[in-house]
Amino acid sequence: MIPFLDLREINARYADELKQAASEVIDSGWYLLGERVRRFEAHLAEYTGVKHAIGVGNGLDALRLILRAYIELGFMKEGDEIIVPANTYIATILAITDNGLVPVLVEPDIRSYNLDLSLVEHHITPRTKAIMVVHLYGRVCWSEELEAIAEKHGLKIIEDNAQAIGATWQGKRTGSLGHAAGLSFYPGKNLGALGDAGAVTTDDASLAEVVRALGNYGSKVKYINEYQGLNSRLDEMQAAFLDVKLKHLDAENRRRREIAGYYCNHIRCLDLVLPATDAEESIANDPSHVWHLFVVRAKERDRLLRYLEDNSVHTLIHYPIPVHKQAAYRGLNDSCLPVTETVHREVLSLPISPVLENDAVSFLCECVNRFV
Repeated sequence: MIPFLDLREINARYADELKQAASEVIDSGWYLLGERVRRFEAHLAEYTGVKHAIGVGNGLDALRLILRAYIELGFMKEGDEIIVPANTYIATILAITDNGLVPVLVEPDIRSYNLDLSLVEHHITPRTKAIMVVHLYGRVCWSEELEAIAEKHGLKIIEDNAQAIGATWQGKRTGSLGHAAGLSFYPGKNLGALGDAGAVTTDDASLAEVVRALGNYGSKVKYINEYQGLNSRLDEMQAAFLDVKLKHLDAENRRRREIAGYYCNHIRCLDLVLPATDAEESIANDPSHVWHLFVVRAKERDRLLRYLEDNSVHTLIHYPIPVHKQAAYRGLNDSCLPVTETVHREVLSLPISPVLENDAVSFLCECVNRFV
């Protein structure tokens, strides 16, 4: 069986470094808000190209805390609107509604699966306060036009950078493009912890200060609480693990690009829609996509999934049910979002990871090409 993602194998390559890091944390006797967290935050900020990185409990909390901080700073209030792609994972939307804000769902571009930036301005109202872009599947969602729209209307741009750490746009890394960004270090991400973890990155010192306090019970000084905060702190062990793996991230992303390039050049099944790229032969050198997922579309998606499973290839669907069709958001169930529904109905993620062997990649292409 070709696994979709072999986390054991990914982390085994760094086992000695990870065990050493764990040993140092254990021996230190300090497990929260210590030197390891400060060190990783500094390295993450330097890597991303921002002034501030704040470790938090997970990716959802990273987005929740950004929005909550903007409310505490007086830039937003309950009932304000946040423009967001309709085909994102539910966590992006949960961060908005958890703060009493209103998600305005906008269709994706069917070629990139990212927010269709040509539609954004049509959805701006006097209540709009931010555009939350999602670098979905590891592909950068950005443009100069987006920046101009935000500046024209006085909006914040918040990046959901859960899937695209290491990707760049015109020499700048995701996580440094907008006013603030939320990152996830869920184990399956390109930079994955050995547990749950996340971070906020920003150049805004005031925002960073409030985010850090909010994630620590609303406190900057112990037992003095300025805000009604959360308990969302990156722990020393996960920070130590992430610091080890951050050093290897660029090499792992290069391997992902190599695999994606092979898929694009060797999958010839006419029943599949491959990820759209401007120059398929240069995918391995294109820094704007870090290929967290390699997503194809097929009208008979479920039959393709079963066919590949029968041929010992494990695939996943990201994501089978769009947010506006979930029971959790019944008020959105009647939304008319045909592009989003097409995406969710047809997408299938093929295996892609830095430990996927060339023989497995070649075998998978051969299997897909036999599918009719």
